[in-house]
Amino acid sequence: MAIPTLLIRNQTDASLQNWREQEKLALELLKIVGELRFDKAIELTVFRRNIYDTSTTTLINNHLYAKRYTDKEIDIALSLVIAKTLANIEDLKPCKVDIGKLAVEWLEGKHHFQNLNAFVITQLRAFIDVPNKNGEAKDVVLYGFGRIGRLAARRLIMETGKGDQLRLKAIVIRPKMKDRYEEAKKRAALLQSDSVHGDFDGMITVAADGSELTVNGNKIQLIFAKQPADVDYTLYGIQDAIVIDNTGVWRDRTGLSQHLRPGATQVLLTAPGKEDIVNIVYGVNQEEAKIDKENVFSAASCTTNAIAPVLKVILDNLGIEKGHIETIHSYTNDQNLLDNFHKKPRRGRGAPVNMVLTTTGAASAVTKVIPEFAGKLTGNAIRVPTPNVSLAILNLTLAQPTTVEQLNALLRDAAFHGDLFEQIHYSDSTEYVSSNAIGMTATSVVDTPSTIISKDGKNATVYLWYDNEYGYTCQVIRLAKHIAKVKRYVYY
Repeated sequence: MAIPTLLIRNQTDASLQNWREQEKLALELLKIVGELRFDKAIELTVFRRNIYDTSTTTLINNHLYAKRYTDKEIDIALSLVIAKTLANIEDLKPCKVDIGKLAVEWLEGKHHFQNLNAFVITQLRAFIDVPNKNGEAKDVVLYGFGRIGRLAARRLIMETGKGDQLRLKAIVIRPKMKDRYEEAKKRAALLQSDSVHGDFDGMITVAADGSELTVNGNKIQLIFAKQPADVDYTLYGIQDAIVIDNTGVWRDRTGLSQHLRPGATQVLLTAPGKEDIVNIVYGVNQEEAKIDKENVFSAASCTTNAIAPVLKVILDNLGIEKGHIETIHSYTNDQNLLDNFHKKPRRGRGAPVNMVLTTTGAASAVTKVIPEFAGKLTGNAIRVPTPNVSLAILNLTLAQPTTVEQLNALLRDAAFHGDLFEQIHYSDSTEYVSSNAIGMTATSVVDTPSTIISKDGKNATVYLWYDNEYGYTCQVIRLAKHIAKVKRYVYY
């Protein structure tokens, strides 16, 4: 029997009207998010995704990620009520709150509250009537402006808010052109547009003499210098800064200590540190960064940041006797576009047209982060013709037998409820591919449909996608906030 035309039309109109109502609620939510961000330094996210400066459609779609964590449906209306409750808490200190997590916990009903307002206030009680966790805002200098440097600039500017955490004050560049203005314009263009990560949603102007960028109101000095010894940061009004070294040129204490110039008191390396420098994966071993005694730190490597959080979860819950880590890694700047000389084996062959078998220090580097893995892990890498997003394959022999369902449930719980919520993302999509992970703020995405467990339950294979550029950069900024003592209260 044919469906009446009038019924079809009514259903269509109702669907469109419902969408319009959802957009109105999303607009109201975005207004509150903006006010909280700038007036109270309170940042709201939904399932780890930023809310501020997103479109209404994106915000509505981001609520669909609730299905990764609960069978309950979460809509904009619930998020809006939670945001209004937060806005009405007078003494709520600067913090970062995932309202998606709050919504899930409310709907699951594992509490004794019948009133949503009382529930939210109780959950955030630790952030009320307590001292402001933030210290003074910390000046930041980016030394180097390549892939990680530019992404770090984007992240820092995006998170400036009231300016009470990290403030990007300067970028140090090794000069490549005689005309400073022309070079500054080219550097600004690379910041504005990225072939992998897309256009930066910001306003960038270049000073007439090439000495400064203004990005979304942030005045950023461009310092042209051939080496750290050439810079006196106090001449640029910079005090007590943390220098984030993105060059990788210096990796030991002697080399990195060159950055401790007038106006700079801490150094953070965006690569594995050598000798006695502590390698930190934020979320796993940041407490080992003795920030009151130490001034040189390493954020380890992108791969170490991707695998260490998941390895820790499995180690703590099931035990790991041994394992092998294989990384399918995007090509990097140190490889050649066309075949040419390279000091390392195989890497001289053209990166865009070859899979290149090479070595990785990630397996041994994990030991510096989690000492229990000493002598237990091996590793290798294959560079592949993609510009970003890599895949780590963990082949592990477990101390306790498990099943696919149990292991995936363990990782799902860690991604939502544990201390590693910022680091681990959970995906049950059978259509997930590398480009889906571009722009992911987590260190890795667990591809749960690919998890394999042997018949005896002792051998596990786990697949982790990771944005080896942006995801890693987010970890660098988290660590920078920690060592600068400007990390806010976080409800994740």
